[in-house]
Amino acid sequence: MDTTANAFLRLVKIMDDLREKCPWDRKQTIHTLRTLTIEETYELADAITENDWKGIKEELGDVMLHMVFYAKIGQEQGAFSLADVLNGVCEKLIARHPHIYGDVKVNDEEDVKRNWEKLKLKEGKRSVLGGVPVSLPATVKAIRLQEKAKQVGFEWDETGQVWNKVQEEMEELQEAVRQNDQQAIEDEYGDLIFSLVNYARFLHVDAESALERTNRKFIKRFTQMEEQAAAGGKSLQDMTLQEMDDLWNQVKRQNRVS
Repeated sequence: MDTTANAFLRLVKIMDDLREKCPWDRKQTIHTLRTLTIEETYELADAITENDWKGIKEELGDVMLHMVFYAKIGQEQGAFSLADVLNGVCEKLIARHPHIYGDVKVNDEEDVKRNWEKLKLKEGKRSVLGGVPVSLPATVKAIRLQEKAKQVGFEWDETGQVWNKVQEEMEELQEAVRQNDQQAIEDEYGDLIFSLVNYARFLHVDAESALERTNRKFIKRFTQMEEQAAAGGKSLQDMTLQEMDDLWNQVKRQNRVS
């Protein structure tokens, strides 16, 4: 047996031991684990964003532990076994890759994606948009919805058309602002964000990752503003907006140089 299989079986055995002997592990249910799993997934996402391979390895281990944990509870409940889970995903992958395990021909990755969605509909999905988790963060959900709609041809032909749609939504938002219609403002703002996410796709930009990079950049620059203000014997609360703006621009210039 190879080292990967041995390592996986070692994890399964440890999970069995913990479930039997550890008071905390015995107490857990699929519902108590849910929040922890979401947290672990975000920690993995953070490591990926930072391109931190050591962190990715560690967080993958934590996520893997959770998967084995759920399978253990499923077995205890008589719902399914770990083997059922693994064989299930294997069968699904084989069925959804007929260009590998059958005689279907594909030209590129777009053909693969279209076939994937068609196969999911044949499996009983009622909508092409089915399978997008309700609890996904809104930006990620928008990307997934747009990608799925694309597979049936509901997609602009050119990037310029998408930008025109962004400008149209901007104008509609401004009109709602002029009308002081709060409900319309919220609706049109949502439409604008959705169209900007779509524009990002056409620019081959991951909108979620791009926004997160900007969040991190803002945190870094704002923290440097606080540090530089403190070095001058001030706090941001005591500074005027113009003084803070000047300090912000100074920090930006310093970061460009470095």
